[in-house]
Amino acid sequence: MLKRRYFLQLLTSAAMASVMVAGAKSHAAASSDAAVAADGLEFTGPFYRLGLARTAPEVTALCFDSLGKGKLSVNPILSQSTADQAWHVVSSDHEVSYARKSNGKITEAGWTFEFSPQHIVIRSTAQAGVALKPLEIAFNQVINHATLLGRMAKAPRQMRLPCILHLPDLGTARISCNVESVTMGYDAMRFVKTPFVQVAFPAATAQHPIIEYTLEITAIYPPLPGIDHNPRYNGYRRNFLNIFQINPRLRALANNASSDTCAFTVYEYALVAAQCPQLAPGLTCLDILRDTLDRYCDGMVAYGMVGYGANYEGANTDGWRAPYDTLDSMPSLLIAACTYIQYSNDWKWARDRFSTLNAWSCRMLESDRNENGLIEYPLSGNHGCYSKNAPIGRPYRPSNWWDTIGFGHEDAYSNALAYRACVMMAEVAAHIGRRPEAAFFNTRAHRIRTAYYRTFFNPTTGLLAGWKSTDGQLHDYQFTFVNSVAVWSGVLDQRQAAAVMRQLLVKMKAARYSFFSLGLPGNLTAVAEDDYYLSPRRFGGGGEKGFQIYENGGATACYCYFTIDALFRTDMVAAARAILYPMLASFEAGSFQGMGPDGMSKDWKTWTGKCYGYEGFLVDGYLTLLAVLADRKAARA
Repeated sequence: MLKRRYFLQLLTSAAMASVMVAGAKSHAAASSDAAVAADGLEFTGPFYRLGLARTAPEVTALCFDSLGKGKLSVNPILSQSTADQAWHVVSSDHEVSYARKSNGKITEAGWTFEFSPQHIVIRSTAQAGVALKPLEIAFNQVINHATLLGRMAKAPRQMRLPCILHLPDLGTARISCNVESVTMGYDAMRFVKTPFVQVAFPAATAQHPIIEYTLEITAIYPPLPGIDHNPRYNGYRRNFLNIFQINPRLRALANNASSDTCAFTVYEYALVAAQCPQLAPGLTCLDILRDTLDRYCDGMVAYGMVGYGANYEGANTDGWRAPYDTLDSMPSLLIAACTYIQYSNDWKWARDRFSTLNAWSCRMLESDRNENGLIEYPLSGNHGCYSKNAPIGRPYRPSNWWDTIGFGHEDAYSNALAYRACVMMAEVAAHIGRRPEAAFFNTRAHRIRTAYYRTFFNPTTGLLAGWKSTDGQLHDYQFTFVNSVAVWSGVLDQRQAAAVMRQLLVKMKAARYSFFSLGLPGNLTAVAEDDYYLSPRRFGGGGEKGFQIYENGGATACYCYFTIDALFRTDMVAAARAILYPMLASFEAGSFQGMGPDGMSKDWKTWTGKCYGYEGFLVDGYLTLLAVLADRKAARA
């Protein structure tokens, strides 16, 4: 306990108050280590809160609020408890410095922290005869899924500068450095007692005697008319970057910093990267996307692809045990690559990588085994083909992202993506002068479009079924995402698109689903037990018994973007906003990150709000924020 309490004023009271806290109850309650927070120095203002230890240069509390509204109660820091008495600490109204103590003498400060309203400057100064340790900051992923966003260096688990430190649902700091060659340490693990993300600021050395890092608290999002002073869009402004998480061990965009990379989600990152403004001088989200695509082009595999095993490349991965790639993996990678090319105008990369993209296209289109124009998954998709009695680890899985539902054979979702991929590959091929390939992709896109509606449309429900199995049966559980992605992809004509979206709204009303603050269910009726991959009710197994749990009709932010976007595309603006606006409030509240009281995560919920997720933070849901662009476009129309 501190012997006295200091109250410091930085600039004016309207700008930023810096407080040296002695056991403040409001902060201690939210801190990951209240004792450490109480024993240190804490500086708080509208844009950030920073706690520092009294005994050594250690960060004990850190929170950002990109919007400057003082939303700072969360402290995700994991204490390192380095009670090093060799440091002498001095504080003033705008800085804290840590000097070494040696033989009774105090040397020049080795670490200094300076404060201003939206900036933190961290300075390391080399010490003669002493090798300073890096300043390491560890984040508890149970509290917040922090990530560094930037370009990974060739050295293991090193991030080049400038980069972004993003705390989802809280705020963002742009990090720059006065020494160009310095890289930051970056690591993350989930299969440990406390899942963590760690960043490390290297200390000064004889080669670089003064290293200065500047953290600028900022909000990064596409600027749109009418949103900056409208609280409805605070969640959009604060969280636009939430979809981006880099796994430092795989050096690629992933489900979150310590989770799996998924080939079938890369196109989602691309859609947001295409609209995101510059992150920092010389750094864009398209750069990060290209680095991820380069990893796949150079042979990296991911969840959903053959060869992706447990602990792949030293990361905490689950592994993909099926003998086939998912049907949506190649379309996703192709859409992502073409999006990168078209929005970056990096036609050199397009030429350099075209042979790889063409090979991916061949893998995608060669799966049309019956030559009817549609791509097919090797498993039949027939009722019961995923036996409920088989163990979870059996060596096959359904055909797409929704990998606990028995999608197989001709999969409507994957074919909609394949159509989009062919259209975009034709455009790229034409632009770089590959006219035969452009003609080929146009032909294949036409074949998919010709076969699509007549294959998947179910006249009984007025919707597209999820898949058609080898026995000729349609499997239709009123899938919100299947119908919406088909509209988004362009595989339906305008009349077909409007009809299925009107009918989807009818079915949603009939199902009495209006809990849009939770997101949307992927399906509105229960998936039959013999069409579901997993038997445990905890993951939605058991037909009606598992309905509203996880992928069997559970509510989630994942894939809601496509439904909202499809409604805007078909001029059903009021219906689109009826879903989007409650979700924006939930994004601002942080309702899709973290754990519920039962220890299950908030990324999946029943229709009454009971949690049934497991990731803790699943980036796919934050694609929904992109729908704000369509919302504002409709407002200007």
